[in-house]
Amino acid sequence: MNGFDLGVVLSNPEYVSMLLHGLEMTFIIAIGSWLLAMTLAIVLLAIRFSPGPVGHRVVAAYVSYHRNVPTLVQLMLWYFGIYTILPTAVSDWLAYNSAEMVFAILGLGLCQAAYFSEDMRSGLRSVSAGQMEAAQALGHGYLSAMRYVVAPQGIRNALPALVNHSVSLFKNSSLALVIGAPELTHAIKEVENLSFRTFEIYLIGTVIYLAISLVIMWVGAYLCWRADPANGGAR
Repeated sequence: MNGFDLGVVLSNPEYVSMLLHGLEMTFIIAIGSWLLAMTLAIVLLAIRFSPGPVGHRVVAAYVSYHRNVPTLVQLMLWYFGIYTILPTAVSDWLAYNSAEMVFAILGLGLCQAAYFSEDMRSGLRSVSAGQMEAAQALGHGYLSAMRYVVAPQGIRNALPALVNHSVSLFKNSSLALVIGAPELTHAIKEVENLSFRTFEIYLIGTVIYLAISLVIMWVGAYLCWRADPANGGAR
């Protein structure tokens, strides 16, 4: 087909429906994996700050694996590897309950947890040791001092890195295409196959990803601004 015509795609209800469904699936994958990653990151962080070398080494190994193996390879390992060795009852249940979506959330969430935990660990380590000493001098115990004094400052320091990795997580949701998850990039490919409007459909996809990434960055910038003590944030 010759010429450039966005209307061919945007005026077709079937194509628009496919894109909206793909976008919905992308949000499910991104939000689900973000919640999993943040929950696991807090657990990893707690283990890292607990006494005893064994927990430290386990977490360090976990972080090293997920930061050094490409996310795409991890997703393929989950879907094409681990999925095939699960008990038949479990694999059958997954097959009828969107296994691709489940493994996309698991793969992305477990991988991103390593980054989130290191972001928060760096944020906490950037807080002066004198803050803990001062809190304990005022009568706080260790947990109380961490909760009310050290943690708020550490999370505030970690916010920029957490926002950047949240954007990366959203963009990496497109990797779920390789295991057949029906997310936005998968929908874009399907529409391209049906419409033969390659440039138009990929332009639409680019704009959607760019717009959502910018919104996430704007929200993150606002949170960083609000957390700054100079703007009335937590001190």
